[in-house]
Amino acid sequence: MIVKDMLNHSSDLDLVFHALSDPARRAMVERLTRGPMSVTDLAKPLPMSLPAVMQHIQVLQAAGLVGTEKVGRVRTCSVRPDVFASVENWISGCRAEWESRLDRLGAYLDAIGGDLGTDSPTHADPKLRSNTGNGV
Repeated sequence: MIVKDMLNHSSDLDLVFHALSDPARRAMVERLTRGPMSVTDLAKPLPMSLPAVMQHIQVLQAAGLVGTEKVGRVRTCSVRPDVFASVENWISGCRAEWESRLDRLGAYLDAIGGDLGTDSPTHADPKLRSNTGNGV
């Protein structure tokens, strides 16, 4: 059951990152963070047809980033912040893991010797140093 949930979460993240990989869709999401907007208003600054905008909106909807509601002839789009929160949690987990790994690496390097340069050939032989002015 846990593996299935992980696969579903990974699949959801894949959809979100795919949706955000396109600059036009990112621009749409950015504009929608200011508030709900009709599809027509959302399409105005974009250099594409209304059907193309609708296809982009469908990708954003499939990823769960955007919701739409149709009232009469007007379809209004809005951002769904809960999906962004799950992506932020995933990114935070990755950041925490890498910070932990880098901290362990730093501790290991400190433990094996604070000045690693003392045993290097460039430190021992002045002719091998690059700052001697002889172009080496």
